Amino acid sequence: MRAKQFFISTQKEAPADAEIVSQKLMLRAGMIRKLAAGVYNYMPMGLRSLKKIERIVREEMDRAGAIELLMPIVQPAELWQETGRWQKYGSELLRFKDRHDRDFVLQPTSEEVVTDIARQEIKSWRQLPVNFYQIQTKFRDERRPRFGVMRGRDFVMKDAYSFDRTAEDAGKSYDKMFEAYCRIFDRLGLVYRAVRADSGSIGGSRSQEFQVIADTGEDLIVFCPDSEYAANIELAEAPCLIEKRAEATETMEKVPTPGRDKCELVVELLNKPLTASVKSIVLAVDHQDEKGNPLPAKIVLLLLRGDHTLNEVKAEKLEALKGGFRFATDKEIEDTFGSKPGYLGPVGIPKDVTIVADTTVANMSDFIVGANEEGYHIRGVNWGRDLREPDVVADIRNVVEGDVSPDGKGTLKMQRGIEVGHVFFLGDKYSAPMNATYLDENGKPQLLQMGCYGIGISRLLGAAIEQGHDDKGIIWPDSIAPFTVVICPVGYDKSEEVQKASNELYGRLREAGIDVILDDRGLRPGVMFADWELIGVPHRVTIGDRGLKNGEVEYAHRGDLQNENVPVTEIADKLIAKIKVR
Repeated sequence: MRAKQFFISTQKEAPADAEIVSQKLMLRAGMIRKLAAGVYNYMPMGLRSLKKIERIVREEMDRAGAIELLMPIVQPAELWQETGRWQKYGSELLRFKDRHDRDFVLQPTSEEVVTDIARQEIKSWRQLPVNFYQIQTKFRDERRPRFGVMRGRDFVMKDAYSFDRTAEDAGKSYDKMFEAYCRIFDRLGLVYRAVRADSGSIGGSRSQEFQVIADTGEDLIVFCPDSEYAANIELAEAPCLIEKRAEATETMEKVPTPGRDKCELVVELLNKPLTASVKSIVLAVDHQDEKGNPLPAKIVLLLLRGDHTLNEVKAEKLEALKGGFRFATDKEIEDTFGSKPGYLGPVGIPKDVTIVADTTVANMSDFIVGANEEGYHIRGVNWGRDLREPDVVADIRNVVEGDVSPDGKGTLKMQRGIEVGHVFFLGDKYSAPMNATYLDENGKPQLLQMGCYGIGISRLLGAAIEQGHDDKGIIWPDSIAPFTVVICPVGYDKSEEVQKASNELYGRLREAGIDVILDDRGLRPGVMFADWELIGVPHRVTIGDRGLKNGEVEYAHRGDLQNENVPVTEIADKLIAKIKVR
């Protein structure tokens, strides 16, 4: 490709509403242009990288035996109603009516549609296993789209769906996809971790995320450096930090704590460590009578040690919070506990309030809690003696660095990550409500066992930039850069020698199958270099009269930008060898 034949539209500054590095650099490099909130045009430069990601994903999916198809963006509501997700999915599901007043959605994912295909097309056990995949635009009506392609409403995704005879067979398909994903992210040249994860709105009993490591990542990853344990913090098991509950040594005492409505402030006043305090979190579960009329919400009190935080994903799995929960309103709290938030505690509360204690709290003694009276707390509180035992003891907290790894092989550390892929074992979560069956060897209908597997194709662009950039611009891996090599001739339009050497190198690299662009725009060196450093092309060759007089050209890799003089007769072979190794 020659630069004059291409469309290059770099900018010195990013728009004022650009929030994170990848968004700013993609806009400045002319890779994307905003059309609406969370909706972007992919310009030619960005599309080249997007297509390279798609090619790698497609090659590895095909290698793993998956079969490509294409499902429509528009889906009928009837399928979503069959699985119950029409009601459950939430406001991110964009619903609309056609001219005949029929309900449709813009697909955020395609479990229902692919299951409908399977129940119509798969008749016999002889057709199994099968794995269908597509690379298709998705739409999720994010309440607050932000961060460019990282959390947009319109995005490109690869989603795959496996169908098997048994749960054991489905587990094998899951493992095959997991291995394919590892090959994909290895080929993309990204630093990543595969971590245990919650299944979220997709559902299923087994789930792992692929996280690109980046300081700006929204997700917090927990891992053990001494083992293979890794999990999203939402799913990481938190150990009980107190082996056995100690005997009481203090007398319960109500103490004034005016203006001290946080554990940190209370322990400071009482000269105690934060680990001696217990915080109270009040949740409400809404429910209805048989006629659908709302009943007073069920109140649940969660107790955590003062230095710990609530893990809402763990909490929502508790039987006491089944059906979904919300944080109680100030009025509900005052009506139940007789106090404003900040001074709440479990002592003397109504019996119909369910007490859920974190495993560590359940083994505490002589602890500090709110007195359910503004301006007061209680110290020296002990289970059994001063308050009833908890109704439920469960792991409901987030782990912290230094916690013992759940596999017992070391202690936990944390790092930030960006979720770019997710694999789910679904079982019959969708096949059962949609009656997707096959006939077994005995001619009896059996439910299909499913798995689903997603990769955020467009999100990977942003994630790669968040992982690879500097103050000059993007640093792409070779595999997904819009161009692998850029030839920067100094005085291309003025020097026949420069033009000849540039054209010869360009031709040689193209013959070798290397994705190269020759910048024939005749720009000043500083402007030309700034463009390509911003765009992030990994390999740059500068050709000028001065170097050619010595029989040399300058080579620089985008990762360090250290110039290296290379004989003009060797540069093509050097690049071909270097890029093939990478």
